[in-house]
Amino acid sequence: MKIRTTKEDRGAAIDYFNKADDNHKAMILAFAAKNFNAAGTLALQCAISSADALCVYFKGVRSVSKDDFDICELVASISLPEAKDSATALRRIIGRKNLIQYERRKITLKEAEDLVKTTSRFFQWACALARPIGKA
Repeated sequence: MKIRTTKEDRGAAIDYFNKADDNHKAMILAFAAKNFNAAGTLALQCAISSADALCVYFKGVRSVSKDDFDICELVASISLPEAKDSATALRRIIGRKNLIQYERRKITLKEAEDLVKTTSRFFQWACALARPIGKA
């Protein structure tokens, strides 16, 4: 199966990283305020923007697929030793999308903690790779 993508200039990666950074900061604040549903939504957005940035920077494309999990395959295909493990973490975050955005019940403290921790690790991994494009 071919993943639907769109070409992007590698320089656009910084824009996706900046979005990820904004969402990461807001996620931390929302979690600290015990606003777990917002923290979950922001975690999802942070992870996706981080993944988009990596794919744009390393592959010159980003996913435009209707299947949210396709971005995980793009991340896994980046030629870095940690890419497959990080794609697994991304898959866990995206796998919570239904709970985060569509289920009636609120996200629990434990679920929010797990999302914030997993997303922060993914974001930090992405940021470590972003240094060549001006992200500290």
